[in-house]
Amino acid sequence: MLDSSQLDTVSGVSALAHAELLSGSQASVSIKRRQSILFITSEIADYIKAGGLGEVAAALPRALRHHYDVRILIPGYRQVLSQISDLEEIARLPASFGIPACGLGRGTTQDGLTVYVLLCSELYDRDGSPYVDSFGADWSDNDIRFARLGLAAADIACGNGDPLWRADLLHLNDWPSGLASAYLAWRGQRIPTILTIHNLAYQGNFDRGRLSHLGIPDAAFQINGVEFYGKLSFLKAGIYYSSHITTVSSTYAQEITRPEFGCGLDGLLRTRAEEGRLDGIINGIDASWDPSTDPYLVSRFSAENFRGKRANANTVRKSFGLDLSSGPLFAVVSRLVHQKGVDLAISAAETIVSQGGQIAVIGQGEPRFESELEALAGRHPGSIGVKIGYDEGDARRMYAGSDFLLMPSRFEPCGLSQMYAQRFGSLPIAHKTGGLADTIEDGVTGFLFGEPSLNRFKDAIRRGLETFRSRSRLTTMRRAAMNRPHGWDRSASRYQEVYERACQAALA
Repeated sequence: MLDSSQLDTVSGVSALAHAELLSGSQASVSIKRRQSILFITSEIADYIKAGGLGEVAAALPRALRHHYDVRILIPGYRQVLSQISDLEEIARLPASFGIPACGLGRGTTQDGLTVYVLLCSELYDRDGSPYVDSFGADWSDNDIRFARLGLAAADIACGNGDPLWRADLLHLNDWPSGLASAYLAWRGQRIPTILTIHNLAYQGNFDRGRLSHLGIPDAAFQINGVEFYGKLSFLKAGIYYSSHITTVSSTYAQEITRPEFGCGLDGLLRTRAEEGRLDGIINGIDASWDPSTDPYLVSRFSAENFRGKRANANTVRKSFGLDLSSGPLFAVVSRLVHQKGVDLAISAAETIVSQGGQIAVIGQGEPRFESELEALAGRHPGSIGVKIGYDEGDARRMYAGSDFLLMPSRFEPCGLSQMYAQRFGSLPIAHKTGGLADTIEDGVTGFLFGEPSLNRFKDAIRRGLETFRSRSRLTTMRRAAMNRPHGWDRSASRYQEVYERACQAALA
């Protein structure tokens, strides 16, 4: 259904690489060339973020840039356009079906990463987050907004975007970019595509009546395609048509092949796992998470000298209206939603306060949880403080000043907060699931509980309180947590392996 008259990419490599492959004697040089990667994302922490994807999109391309010519594609939200000073329009991408035309801008981050930006004010120049308006409601045209992103990615990969560059491989992220691999498949292109699932629960499901508006062939609306329980699913499209699937932890990669975590897609994901096309690669955190250099902290510290933690704790107490105390300080830095187990944290608060502990909470989310937390703070003045919203400085000082981080998520694909907390000497107390199970060693770098129930959570909290009373054990665990490898190097190497396998398969 989509015009492919200008598409000349062969077997998933650029024209230059293809010519080199055909030359025989130069084949080995070709394979070792610096490949071009287009990283497609709906958010990036440099300019705008709604969750962990934004952090990963800022960090992973930078970890890969020494090995690849990696470039980022993102919609031209108002917040993005206002922060890229050297943005220039380099191409016009035509309208297709119900997807409007847009400009393609090119600019750079402060440290020199190339960023492609979709210039379409009717789709992206709005208040709110990338996905919802200022009242928290999904944008009614999200299907068009993110189909535009996927179609642009396919165009760039096929050489119809930047006249001086095309991609050897596309790296898709979550449902907003899921259609990119499908558009390539419908054009008959074998350009390799990697889809990373950051959270399977968000799927981008829309009414089947939108097929023609998005340029989706009717024949693709089936179980072996984009159909998902009578709906059109962007995420399923990405899973079905992409060369390879990754998730953000090895445990989560196993969990999503089971019905209890698979969100209706476990069957397809089991198939991909059996084919060797599903991998779990844990996220890392960037080098700014260092308590010895962090500019947000009122006093810096290290694994060899913890004295600065108390100053940060007292700053947190003052900021959240808590009494000065020598007791344990617990932090909650989270979206306030059911997935994160906020109800469990609320129910466990009495146990913490009765044992002399204090709790500082920052986040926003479901109105009922926001109201319950504010009411809880009202019942325990001086012991529980709550801030609805998010502030980077507050969050970093909370990680630095707290003794424990409460993270009773019912499921957690990777999680970054537990790694931030560990790096800053705060021991996470978390449900043994997903990335939490992969990054927390129970009784060594934090505390895990096996069932997402209040009783099991309270048991883990009591173990934390016992550790707090043993200063030598607390110090040992803090040092182990702070010295745990947290960076991106190992994960970037795993992505390199996946990229290589996908490119080799496309050439087979």
